[in-house]
Amino acid sequence: MALIKRTVPVILAGALAALSACAPTGYDQGNTGGTEQVANAAAQPSAEPSEEAEAAEDTPDVKLTLELIGKEVARMGEVVTDEKGWILYRFDEDSANPPTSNCVDQCEEIWPPVYTDGDLALDGVLDDNVGTVDRADGTKQVTLGGWPLYRYIGDKKPGDWKGQGVGGNWFVSQPDGKKNLECLPKGTPKPVAPPSKDDDDAAGSDSGGYDY
Repeated sequence: MALIKRTVPVILAGALAALSACAPTGYDQGNTGGTEQVANAAAQPSAEPSEEAEAAEDTPDVKLTLELIGKEVARMGEVVTDEKGWILYRFDEDSANPPTSNCVDQCEEIWPPVYTDGDLALDGVLDDNVGTVDRADGTKQVTLGGWPLYRYIGDKKPGDWKGQGVGGNWFVSQPDGKKNLECLPKGTPKPVAPPSKDDDDAAGSDSGGYDY
């Protein structure tokens, strides 16, 4: 199937490179019933809000991702990014079948989910691989190959991949949803601290705990 850039409703990489070379560089119908019917209708109490409307009001206001882009970058190989170039990740403790996110609370502060309203442009990503999973707060998270996608707050600029190998279970996603095993760090890096924690309690450093 050819990889083409288009907007669709969501129905929603080789041997390891030398470790020393893998450090990141530097996402109206007419009324036919007469006046009596109109008067009677006006006298009726207003309808109660629908369950759907109430659910929509309770859904958090989140930043939506507009596009998924599959491409190759130096040293890391095949990755998937958002429209701003932020590299996206997947979590081994999630599930692809069925698609399930197990990153909540402080985890999602460090690894913000990739949110969608159901409309997403794709470039270098097959639409058949893209879907969504409903989170507990009512938001929809993008999945790729069934795996929920995330960003990493330890990445300081688009193109960084400081989340690669963090905790031994976070990996850069490839355009087909499989995990990218290029440029793995030495040891097991710790994640940066969640924004809700004091700086004195930081679990990791600005570099994301990387050691190549």
